[in-house]
Amino acid sequence: MSHAIAAAADLNAPPVTKILAEFVSSHPSQGWAPEVDHEAHRTFLNWLGCAIGAANHESVESSLAAIREFQPAPQASILGRKDKVDMGGAALINGISSHTFDFDDTHLKTVIHPAGPVASAILALGEHTNVNGRQIIDSLVLGIDVACRVGNAMYPDHYHRGWHITGSTGMLGSAAACSRLMGLDLQKTTMALGIAASQPVGMREQFGTMTKPFHPGGAARAGQLSALLAKHGFTSSPKALEAGRGYMQTVSTKCDWSEIDRALGKSFEISLNTYKPFACGIVIHPAIDACAQLRAQGVKAEDVERIELRAHPLVLELTGKKTPKDGLEGKFSVYHGCAVGLIFGQAGEGEYADDIVNRPDVVALRAKVNATTDTSISEASVDVKAFLKNGKEVHIFVKNAIGSVENPMTDTHLEQKFTSLTEPVIGKEKTIQLISALWKLGQASDLRQILSLCTPD
Repeated sequence: MSHAIAAAADLNAPPVTKILAEFVSSHPSQGWAPEVDHEAHRTFLNWLGCAIGAANHESVESSLAAIREFQPAPQASILGRKDKVDMGGAALINGISSHTFDFDDTHLKTVIHPAGPVASAILALGEHTNVNGRQIIDSLVLGIDVACRVGNAMYPDHYHRGWHITGSTGMLGSAAACSRLMGLDLQKTTMALGIAASQPVGMREQFGTMTKPFHPGGAARAGQLSALLAKHGFTSSPKALEAGRGYMQTVSTKCDWSEIDRALGKSFEISLNTYKPFACGIVIHPAIDACAQLRAQGVKAEDVERIELRAHPLVLELTGKKTPKDGLEGKFSVYHGCAVGLIFGQAGEGEYADDIVNRPDVVALRAKVNATTDTSISEASVDVKAFLKNGKEVHIFVKNAIGSVENPMTDTHLEQKFTSLTEPVIGKEKTIQLISALWKLGQASDLRQILSLCTPD
């Protein structure tokens, strides 16, 4: 971009950084409908369950070992463990654990997993600064709104360029939420967003490795640090998001500025949040749903001659691993998703264990799945035909998979998912108490009771 073009782009852009900073710093507490507040509680509960569930995963062990090299002060808790580290380290590790199973929330309009960067940052900061539950919920709603509105403005170009949009917008959501939690004014919140804008985290090349869940953790820590720097007078460009050589115009050719302030403060992106019934990439969910429906209709793996699957091109672009070698790769294999959907009728974390990915019957069924692309089918849908050895054909079309906005998981579904994740880590009694406490988080006077329930006995 030439100097003249950059200057013109700069002049045409609205003051996005200031608009979002003013919104975050001045919007009233609980300034939204009860339905939005309830969705925030659903989001936090789902996020916390995912983080606790992966507490003993090797990615958490590795990241915790690395953080200990810094000899951190014990400021904040590692969820699902008895360890405490500094609040930046806790934001990083809890962000990693919450995304390790790929079971966390999804803002489908942008495929952002918004809670990981935001909730991980504010819980660690909030524990250290002794905030109440209402402050956590307020910060969560506003931080997610910032990340997703910026994502709306850049998606899909930014994502198609190779950015992992959860990390590359999450640092903004984290900075906004932490600024709100500390009560920073307009000027300092503007600076916090500007500092965060220089720290986008994550490339899609890392999908299928431990570095993918590093992205929300890294974004959580980056945003938290940005807000702390701003609190103490550190400065940045007040146009860091919108300037011609600022964040948004650098990382995306699409910058739909209208997405930033459309119904700002009246509608909230957290209302569009969804929760995964399956522990894998969201674009696989329709295929798993379809194959689980085949199973429910009596189709057995040993009866299948072949499965023909038609899906949007993005499905194969993101999850086209035909022969995954381990659980992390399996989460990016629509073929594996089809196989476990038909064999088990579900696709929780257990179905992505390394031994299941390499089990002979799973491998054999995976090889019978033939996936082709069809641009007439939306990213949220799939067309599946099972051709059986007896000559019969069974057809399933899924328009919107369970867990989508159109076919959402209920509160009961979320509690069941939460229980399956947390009970093996913290036990049955603490899980029951924790669920009850999380539904009332907005009324909690502090975080101590909730955090005491997040550790194993």
